[in-house]
Amino acid sequence: MSEIKVVPLGAGQDVGRSCILVSIGGKNVMLDCGMHMGFNDDRRFPDFSYISKEGPVTPYLDCVIISHFHLDHCGALPYLTEVVGFDGPVYMTAPTKSICPILLEDYRKITVDKFAVQNFFKAEDIKACMKKVRTVNLHELVQVDEEMSIKAYYAGHVLGAAMFEVRVGQQSFVYTGDYNMTPDRHLGAAWIDKCRPDILITESTYATTIRDSKRCRERDFIKKIHNCLDKGGKVLIPVFALGRAQELCILLETYWERMQLQYPIYFSLGLTEKANNYYQLFITWTSQKIKKTFVERNMFEYKHIKPFDRSYADRPGPMVVFATPGMLHAGQSLHVFKKWAPFEQNMVIIPGYCVAGTVGHKILNGQKKIEFENKQIVDVKLSVEYMSFSAHADAKGIMQLIGNCEPRNVVLVHGENAKMDFLKDQIVKEFGIDCFKPANGESIIIKTKPIVQASISVELLKRERSTFNFESLLDDKALKKQNSLHGVLLLEQNCIKVVHPKEAINQLGLISQQIKFNSILKLKNQLLIDHDKSGIIKTIYEIVQKELDNVEIEKVNDSKLSIDNVDVELKKDLYIPTKPVKDGILPEYFGIVISWNIEDEELGSYVYSILKENLK
Repeated sequence: MSEIKVVPLGAGQDVGRSCILVSIGGKNVMLDCGMHMGFNDDRRFPDFSYISKEGPVTPYLDCVIISHFHLDHCGALPYLTEVVGFDGPVYMTAPTKSICPILLEDYRKITVDKFAVQNFFKAEDIKACMKKVRTVNLHELVQVDEEMSIKAYYAGHVLGAAMFEVRVGQQSFVYTGDYNMTPDRHLGAAWIDKCRPDILITESTYATTIRDSKRCRERDFIKKIHNCLDKGGKVLIPVFALGRAQELCILLETYWERMQLQYPIYFSLGLTEKANNYYQLFITWTSQKIKKTFVERNMFEYKHIKPFDRSYADRPGPMVVFATPGMLHAGQSLHVFKKWAPFEQNMVIIPGYCVAGTVGHKILNGQKKIEFENKQIVDVKLSVEYMSFSAHADAKGIMQLIGNCEPRNVVLVHGENAKMDFLKDQIVKEFGIDCFKPANGESIIIKTKPIVQASISVELLKRERSTFNFESLLDDKALKKQNSLHGVLLLEQNCIKVVHPKEAINQLGLISQQIKFNSILKLKNQLLIDHDKSGIIKTIYEIVQKELDNVEIEKVNDSKLSIDNVDVELKKDLYIPTKPVKDGILPEYFGIVISWNIEDEELGSYVYSILKENLK
């Protein structure tokens, strides 16, 4: 029995630093290569020494797959390829390849230039890393080598996000990355084939959450902002440059347009313009509505949302500011937060998940004083609101995806341990399959059952088609019922083929032999006394016609019926004890013989059973 080994180097019972190693069919694959936003030391990157204690990891790794451009999924990629050393192929979608270097360079500037962190990747490392990237189109089957192939599926979540199916021989697994099963204003819902992988490795960020109505959340979001502005307050919305930012910008832009509001809305300068350019460039990755209206109006060209300058944070009067990054761990959003936090009339709305250790996570847990690295202490007096506009699947969405692709095993990653326990129990209960939740550095080995594939000959299919009841297509129960198909297995040049017996005989040069079954059925005395042979045959005809409405019944003569390839014949002079007597004379026919060939065993046995039941 074959096996697949899964080891999380990051995102094992944790959110952040996604990096999963999978060994399948003699191949080693790395799924995502992210950084942890809650750490500023060696823990920010995955522990690559697990792969190789020293020296490059190229000999031990066949390829790297990046699901999307968020830094917790790609932030350590230049470090892996250029500092640690990996020269193999890196696979991602075209939008991810376009946006990744922008976010990586922005992250590098903040980390190295501002905080003077050592042992970090350089600007030229990002460029060199991107040269190793090979782009993948949705639903395109990409051959990594002679044995391994990958296929990308639409994941929603952010522009260019993809789920990946990896197949080596008969073994396969699906890695979801981050995904969203619900369409929104600017992206569609995740979708995948019923590919039945050996393992589904899925995120579980919102493992215990089932979200309320999106429309209600949007209405509540707008109402809170409008009320705060009317009272003279300022609203800070920390977001990542791409993803929820565009979703919420479209929402506020539409509301401001409808209500003719004059309050200023600002968005962090720089990244936004580039981000919107990429949304226009990769318009085919957006929602159906945006694609339809794109010619008439580009939803990413805002009338009411203007670029933000750092000096605007000190301006008096109400305003709304979208600032990056989304967890208040650095950058523009943290700068604005420090200035606005001490004032009660202001508000911060956290629209997505915040990793433990970030300022966003601290204020959501009610912390009223935040101490920073320079010993600066900020009093948190502004109101803190959490409104989930996160583009992650909730518990219902995760269960839906499992139902869609029908895996044999599930591995939970990118989630909190306690929440994973709840979801694991639900998966085992509902689907009856094994579910795992390995911690970082913990190996799990999953046994897989080999699948034997066989082709079916056209001749055999034609024969089955000739006996198929097409009216059953209208009957749901009939469709779900499994039907038997009889043929001969031939092994030819390592390929298994199911053929009609006549084809097998011709191909192998064999002499045809028939195996025929005969079953004798004693008739009850009263039937023999009341009916002659034609009356008995008529009775048998009526029984069979009632029980088998989808077979062809032919009356061959007064003493014989043909039911498809099963013969039912009245026979005399059979040795049957206690033969009946009528008026002192023995009836001419005493029993029936039911005959069939081995390929009609199922029908023959059934005809015998129903006649035995009705003629006893």
